[in-house]
Order: sequence, then structure tokens, then C-alpha cells
Amino acid sequence: MKKIFVIGSVSMDLVVSTSVVPRKGETVLGDLFFTTTGGKGANQAVAAARLGNNVHMIGRIGDDDFGQEIVQNFKRNQVDVTGLNVVPEMATGTAHITLADNDNSIIVVPSANNEVTYDNIKAQLESIQSGDIVLLQQEIPADTVEKVLAHCKKRGITSILNPAPYRAVDEAVIDNADIITPNETESKALFEGKLDDALERYPNKLIVTIGDKGARYFNGQEHITVKGFKREVKDTTGAGDTFNGALAVGLQKGFALDKAIELANLAASFSVTGMGAQGGMPTWEEVRGELNV
Repeated sequence: MKKIFVIGSVSMDLVVSTSVVPRKGETVLGDLFFTTTGGKGANQAVAAARLGNNVHMIGRIGDDDFGQEIVQNFKRNQVDVTGLNVVPEMATGTAHITLADNDNSIIVVPSANNEVTYDNIKAQLESIQSGDIVLLQQEIPADTVEKVLAHCKKRGITSILNPAPYRAVDEAVIDNADIITPNETESKALFEGKLDDALERYPNKLIVTIGDKGARYFNGQEHITVKGFKREVKDTTGAGDTFNGALAVGLQKGFALDKAIELANLAASFSVTGMGAQGGMPTWEEVRGELNV
């Protein structure tokens, strides 16, 4: 079976829930605080591992307690951590998340994630074979993303780029990615608001997520909206990451693109029902009944 390699960020999430978002200079009382493992790369790896198998994480952690907690969480979720190395005398990345009004705002402190450089992971890339799947995000250096996508293109390795958090990318980055998965806000920034034109320029490649409404793509002949699924929302933090991890699993299982997107939408809908980025991520047994496979 194809292997899934997630190359990206890992962090500890520090989460506060509040009914009142503080204004500048204001102090308010929160409702809840907890810590949980996160980082877009880690979230996508865990989402993929719960739905599929043979998932490998390539990243960097600090030599601290947060890093060890992250390693143990990966092992509980059966994610291979051979490619997850410790950076001496550096902190593990953190994300500081505020939950309010069924939405979230996040401040990310990369720390060891800045050490996920192409030179640092080049040797690990040699274990990835043609036909395997590589999943990338943008909480690691831009140069790494660019060079890994070029490496995948040259070796016939399927690549998925989730361009989040948003930053400008060169045209070569989009061209080298096999699939790119922005949300509506990211796609407007990437393509200057010309979404329909962009979808038609990148058929079966550009997939735009539109929340619980599903996801859009162009199949070469017509614009397709793959339906979303609505559930009671507790925390939206990991929904996009769940979508991407599940999409990779759909491709791993050999699904057609529309079916892989349906799996991704379904998994993302489950993810918002639990607290924390990984709290609601479903297993394959939880989703297969609604997926009808």
C-alpha cells in the first residue's frame, strides 16, 4: 500500500475558551483552558492515521516535555516517528488558541519547526518512493515547501499542498504540487479573487474548501461541489487539517477524486464535534457507514 508522509509542523496547543473576546488592553474571564498536541503537520498525520495506515511524520521537536508528549501522542495514534527528530536546546513549537463564537483565532510560535529545512530532511526524503503521498503545509520554511514539491515532481511522488497559514507562493510551487487545498480566504489571496478562473486553470488539482458546504473543484468539464456534512460544532480548530489528512487517505485507498473529497468532508465534519484540534478526528469505522464504501 502507498505510504503517506506528512512533512510539517508539530506543536503543543494552549487553548482558552471564552464568551467575550478581549479588546486591546482589556482583561476578561475565560471559560476553559487546556493543552493538547497540535501543529498543522501533526494534526494531518493523526487524522490520516486514524482513517488509514502507514503514516509517517517528518518534522522537528524541541528537547522539552512538550516534545515528549507529542511523540507519545503520535505513538498512540500509530504514526511512525522515525523522521521526527529533536533539536537540542530549542523549544517545541506552540500554538496559542482562543475559541469564541464557534470560531478560533491562533498565534503560532514556530520554534523547532523552523528547523524543518530541506537540508535537514533531505536524507529522509530518499525513503519516499514513487507513488507514495506527501502532504505539506506552510508552518515550516517556504524554501522547504518549494524544494520538497520539486523533489516530489521529479520522483513521481504524489504531493498535496495545504497552503495554510496563507503566505504568497511562487507559481512554480502551485505548478509542482499535484493537489492544492486552500480554503475560501486563502484561495482569494492566492488567485486575486478570481476563483472560477483559477479552478478552470487547475482542473482536478485545485480543491477549495467551503466549510460545512463542502468543497469545490473543476473536473475539466464542469464545476463540481462535493457536499459537506453539518454537525453540532464544539471546536473548529482541526477541521481543515482533518480534511487534508483524510484526502490523503482517500487517495491512498485508491478512491476517485470526488470520493476522496467526500471522505475528507465527512471526516472534517466529525472533527468539529470534539474539543482540541485532534479531539474529534474520526476513525475509519466511524465514517465508513456514511461514506457507503
